[in-house]
Amino acid sequence: QVQLVESGGGLVQAGGSLRLSCAASGGTLSRYVMGWFRQTPGKEREFVATITWSGGIPDYADSVKGRFTISRDNAKYTGYLQMNSLKPEDTAVYYCAAGPSFSVLGSSYDSWGQGTQVTVSS
Repeated sequence: QVQLVESGGGLVQAGGSLRLSCAASGGTLSRYVMGWFRQTPGKEREFVATITWSGGIPDYADSVKGRFTISRDNAKYTGYLQMNSLKPEDTAVYYCAAGPSFSVLGSSYDSWGQGTQVTVSS
């Protein structure tokens, strides 16, 4: 399947911005949907955003709509999550995932990155 590597996490002040990257290799990327999920200890894994690799059609969780933007660069085989106006409640480990079709459920994705920590201080 597709192999994924996330990067770009870090520590920022509330109201700041970060851009996460997800580098993909292997598989057939044109057939995949790329999604971003986040998880905090003690909470369920939460859907953040998704985009179709070929058509670039995005979808967002209500909690991040208007603040986060998902995109991809087909030539670089890389997906991105631009996070603006960050809030302390955005603090989590963020995971990049790939799957055969759109879904807000993590179980529907068959490839996952290692995760990158995002911490937003108040």
